[in-house]
Amino acid sequence: MTESSEWLIYRGAGEPHDGIDRLPAPPPWRDFASRDAAGRNGDGSEDRRLGAHRHLAELHRPGAEELEMINAALYLRRPLLVTGSPGAGKSTLAHSVAYELGLGNVLRWPIVSRSTLQDGLYHYDAIARLQDVQIAAPQGTDPATPGAPGSVEGIGSYIRLGPLGTALLPSDTPRVLLIDELDKSDIDLPNDLLNVLEEGEFAIPELERVADRLPVGEAEVLTADGTKARVRDGRVRCRAFPFVVLTSNGERDFPAPLMRRCIHLELGRPDHKRLATFVRAHLGDEAARAGDDLITHFLERSRSELVAADQLLNAIYLTDAAAPPSRDRLADLLIQRLDRPR
Repeated sequence: MTESSEWLIYRGAGEPHDGIDRLPAPPPWRDFASRDAAGRNGDGSEDRRLGAHRHLAELHRPGAEELEMINAALYLRRPLLVTGSPGAGKSTLAHSVAYELGLGNVLRWPIVSRSTLQDGLYHYDAIARLQDVQIAAPQGTDPATPGAPGSVEGIGSYIRLGPLGTALLPSDTPRVLLIDELDKSDIDLPNDLLNVLEEGEFAIPELERVADRLPVGEAEVLTADGTKARVRDGRVRCRAFPFVVLTSNGERDFPAPLMRRCIHLELGRPDHKRLATFVRAHLGDEAARAGDDLITHFLERSRSELVAADQLLNAIYLTDAAAPPSRDRLADLLIQRLDRPR
């Protein structure tokens, strides 16, 4: 094998070989093997998007204006709408606030075109409840018996709160909720969010209907964290309004009523210092120094093209870990423009 192809694992030669044994360790943000069943990293820290975990506080170094807007949202208990290009650090901001203020795991609700308000609040599995009743019927178990499958007392077992619903559970300190890429939603979702974000509460009709038959009017339900929480009288009411971060890549405008209820923060393009910090947090000081020229190249391209910091991270990791001979060419292939040439 020639020197120029030594870094290749798959060679396209049509002959089986043991090259997979030479595959280096995965990047930190793609290291699934080190996570346990609870979704935590091997060192016990929580799993974060792009592998931030213990270096999370370093990933986002906000400027003076950003700090003021973030703190304004905290003081006013208003959602923070963060807009900016992909890779500008919008999602990381929520994790940074949670990490610094000790507010626990970030509850993340990734939005797609089919997302509805109901997805964020809760899910009631009526089919599973019906199946449990049908399975118990041949055994002569009366569903009206307390504790029987499908009984009223056990209805909470069929209800799971979504990220938004979990964030609104009563607690002494606010949870951090990341509603990611809201601009990908259909036209109704931003308006549907208004009342919940304004009132800080919502009803679960399936529990309201049977509240008078529940022990002390409470039902135990599952949360988006995988834990259990008690809901009284079929309503979830927050005590401390969650710190809600809504992110948008600017693909659409939002209705004025939503904008009025939010603190709006526009993130500009990251500079060399912020990108270097971003790389250092993920890959270490040596990779940041070795990739300094790629950071400069990335910034030059970002002036006329839409590129994302994630692409830069991929390029620096690969050119550092695999050391391919065509380093610059490979970096250009990985840092592809996300917009169409004009």
